Amino acid sequence: MDEIIRVMGRTHGRDISHYDPLFLVKSIEKRFAATGIKSAAAYSSFLEQNSAEAEVFFDSLRITYSEFFRNPLTFALLEQLILPGLAEEKKKAGRPEIRVWSAGCAAGQEAYSIAMLLDELADDRGNAVAFRIFGTTRSAVELASARQGVYDSAALRNVRLKHIHKYFHLKGESYRIIDGLRDRVDFSLYDLLDECSVCPPASIYGDFDLVICSNLLFYYRPDIRQLILEKVYRALTLGGYLSTGEAEREIVAKHEGLRAVVSPSAVFQKTRGRWDL
Repeated sequence: MDEIIRVMGRTHGRDISHYDPLFLVKSIEKRFAATGIKSAAAYSSFLEQNSAEAEVFFDSLRITYSEFFRNPLTFALLEQLILPGLAEEKKKAGRPEIRVWSAGCAAGQEAYSIAMLLDELADDRGNAVAFRIFGTTRSAVELASARQGVYDSAALRNVRLKHIHKYFHLKGESYRIIDGLRDRVDFSLYDLLDECSVCPPASIYGDFDLVICSNLLFYYRPDIRQLILEKVYRALTLGGYLSTGEAEREIVAKHEGLRAVVSPSAVFQKTRGRWDL
């Protein structure tokens, strides 16, 4: 393992040391199967001499899978309690908009899911609910897909029929998010491991009411998980919400500045100020 990490870094300029060791082992074993190589030593030598394989291996480590309305419990909580509550708070405080960050947005499914719920909330209330959604990924390929907003029918299996009719155009055998909804989401490249910034530059100042960072933390080493978690924590406004994956609930629950909203959901609320810890 150490030799493979060294080869990727020294020979190919790719730092993979921040990933969880078990995740790396599983990823390397998949490359064994794909290349027919039987040992780590042989694969390390192969990597050192083969830049194409190094790129394939590195790309296989990117966490790019997502779904629309991926976690039913989480999205039910967002739809029925959290988003209406945020809208009411904004109205009372006279603040301009609800700000959302989809961190590690993959091809945009989670960001668009939130956009549908907020747009529908505005319709139900009969008045505008101003919102801005920022989706970030470190993959240029995923960024292009998110901006296009085109998906096959299988990708829409969790989307309600009324949302499909309202928010998608059928183009051949694919479905495309309507322009009015795509315009509400700002997608940009951003690396969550960037230690020089607290939030994506596109958002200017962060101060998010909701951050979605789902099914991403457990791919990294414990210290890197904490770095990412602290970053999104500081990007949240006081009283804001963090939504993670169910498998990451125990990781987030240990943070002193976050409290679970409803057990057993993986939604947490920020209870301390940005610099209180």
